[in-house]
Amino acid sequence: MLERAREEGEEVYEKVREIVEEGMSRDSLTLKGFVKEVEAEGKKHVVKVIDGGAEFDVGRSGKLLLRIRITAEVDGVWSEYAIMFGRYGEDNAAMGRAYARTDVPGGREADAERFSALVEALTGKRPRVHRMKDGKIMIECYEGHLEGFARYAELANAIMKWLKEASRR
Repeated sequence: MLERAREEGEEVYEKVREIVEEGMSRDSLTLKGFVKEVEAEGKKHVVKVIDGGAEFDVGRSGKLLLRIRITAEVDGVWSEYAIMFGRYGEDNAAMGRAYARTDVPGGREADAERFSALVEALTGKRPRVHRMKDGKIMIECYEGHLEGFARYAELANAIMKWLKEASRR
């Protein structure tokens, strides 16, 4: 894997090397069966991951996108979560976006809180939460979150492949 990354350039190689070293230092983590308690804004959240995976998609602009899907129970509420990563801006930065749902217990606010707890439990980093004027709530993840997701066996290969492929477009 590192040899293939080196062929793509020094920047891709360094990113893949960091991810591989991080994974080796923590052993192979798996999403299935992952359980963790996190605290945010004085409230404890219990996160239990049931399953997860990643797939590729192509956006309207032709850019290669990465969709990370995770099935989890957070605070006793079972739900499917999806984050869509793309490359944006002049610096081609990796950024993921998701929107809180209204069709879940507690509505958007509660879903955004549970989604944030899930991301923090898995990556160690809290995502940004933006409340839009139209009432929607957007959850934003960045490259640090993507690196955290890459520690899990179910996601690592797809993330590394996406980092390599998306950097070329």
